[in-house]
Amino acid sequence: MTEKTLAAPARPGTPDEDIAERLARGEEEAVAAAYARWSALVHGLALRALGDPAEAEDVTQQVFFAAWHGRAGYRRERGPLSAWLVGITRRKIADALTARTRRADLAARAERERHTPPAEPRPEDVLDRVCVGDEMARLPEAQRVVLRMAFYDDLSQAQIARRTGLPLGTVKSHARRGLHRLRRRLAPPGAC
Repeated sequence: MTEKTLAAPARPGTPDEDIAERLARGEEEAVAAAYARWSALVHGLALRALGDPAEAEDVTQQVFFAAWHGRAGYRRERGPLSAWLVGITRRKIADALTARTRRADLAARAERERHTPPAEPRPEDVLDRVCVGDEMARLPEAQRVVLRMAFYDDLSQAQIARRTGLPLGTVKSHARRGLHRLRRRLAPPGAC
C-alpha cells in the first residue's frame, strides 16, 4: 500500500471512518484500532526518514499519543484519518531530526571544549579570587562554612543542612547573610 491509496477518502460506513468517528468521540479503543490499522504505515515513514528503528518506534508512539491528545483537531471533511496521521508523522519526524541535530551539535561542542586548553587566567581574575578569599575569611565561621560548601563543594542548601546537622532554615539564613555581607564589602564604592 502506498501513502496515496491510504490517504484516499474513506467511504461512509467503512471501518476507517468508524475508527475516525470513535477516536473523535474519545473512545480509547479507537486509538488502539487506529494503531493496529496504521502503525505499520507510520513506522515505515519514520524508518525511511530517520533510518533508525528505535527512533522510528519512538516516533510511531509519539504519533498515536499526539493523535489521541489532539483528536479534537481531526476534521473528517478535510480528509481521512490516515492522512491526518501521516501529517502528524511528518511533524514528529521533523521534530526527531531537529532533536538529532541538536544532540549532534551538543556532542560536537562538548568534544571541542574537552580538547580546548583552559584560558590563561587574567591578572584581574587572580586579584578577584584573592579579594573574595580574603573577605570569606572575615565572615563568621558558620556563614563561611555554608558558603564554602555551597560554592566550592557545589552542594545545595538541603545537602549542607544534612552534612552539618543544621536546620535548613539556619543554613539559608547563614547563606543569605554571608552573601549580603560579601556583596557589601566587595561592591565598588557607591554601588550599593
